[in-house]
Amino acid sequence: MSDSGYCMPPEWALHKATWLSWPHRLQTWPGKFEPVPAVFVEIAAWLSSSEEVHINVVDETMEREVSALLAQSPHEQLRMDRIFLHRIPTNDAWCRDHGPNFVVRQQDGEREKVIMNWEYNAWGGKYPAFQDDNAVPEKIASLLHVPLVEPGMVLEGGSIDVNGKGLVLTSEACLLNPNRNPSMSREQIEKALGRYLGVQKVLWLGDGIVGDDTDGHVDDMARFVNEATVVIAVEENPDDVNYAALQENYQRLQSCTTLDGFPLNVVVLPMPSPVIHNGVRLPASYANFYIGNSVVLVPTYRCVQDKKALKILQLFFPGRKVVGIDCTDLVWGLGAIHCITHEEPEL
Repeated sequence: MSDSGYCMPPEWALHKATWLSWPHRLQTWPGKFEPVPAVFVEIAAWLSSSEEVHINVVDETMEREVSALLAQSPHEQLRMDRIFLHRIPTNDAWCRDHGPNFVVRQQDGEREKVIMNWEYNAWGGKYPAFQDDNAVPEKIASLLHVPLVEPGMVLEGGSIDVNGKGLVLTSEACLLNPNRNPSMSREQIEKALGRYLGVQKVLWLGDGIVGDDTDGHVDDMARFVNEATVVIAVEENPDDVNYAALQENYQRLQSCTTLDGFPLNVVVLPMPSPVIHNGVRLPASYANFYIGNSVVLVPTYRCVQDKKALKILQLFFPGRKVVGIDCTDLVWGLGAIHCITHEEPEL
């Protein structure tokens, strides 16, 4: 916990809910939007078996459409009584990056949830419309009557991963990119992460995977699965375009330690076979999984490595059901399961 009393719980801590923003921007999946809502239904269904699911919809018309899609779903895990729709406009579906970053604040012996209202600029201004997305945390804070804190810094949820014990994983390619916070030094960024997330040590990775338009989000590369263990995507084929960057990140992690000075347990996740659509290499990675209360949802890509990745992750979540979700269509939008979800912790 930082001196300010803030602490961001790790994703495996107990959730009250998961937040999603329903997809509606056709240009995000050009020529391939049609199958995407069904993937969201499947994800929402599995999550509803685990916890509440809160979904942002742009207006009343979309609310009716989404309600009908969910009601008509034959998915046996679906719990409509745990799904709640909110008319909160968005520009796109990437709730990990524009959604509410809940942290716990401890003051005078009492704990409360607050939302960190980081600035969002569509990954360094890559897409022109992001004003609705940037307003989402404020609207959710108002809806839930939760305090809102303004760090005054651009930060996306996919660019960080915490272990709840003082460590945060991030990447130089993203957080040190001048299209985010050009006036802030590495030291200033580390200080802000420490103050507002309650971390004491930043573990810096380097470059991200090819096709990732976020400038190297860590949730496509490496993730904590417990306080001392990180799984990292590693490409074994020296001829693959991701080989060099992922090997370098693997070497970096092997020299990282916990706050107590013990080496991290670094576990290799395979990379899927290249996913290419319309000649474009997509940012497909098994590291983009999401940890719910009773399920872990893992993107799969119709290749032989799928089963191996699921088996590895199941080892670290014996009390949760690890479920593969086919994200071959979803990743055409340049993101997968972790990119569309954001946890709300239980106090």
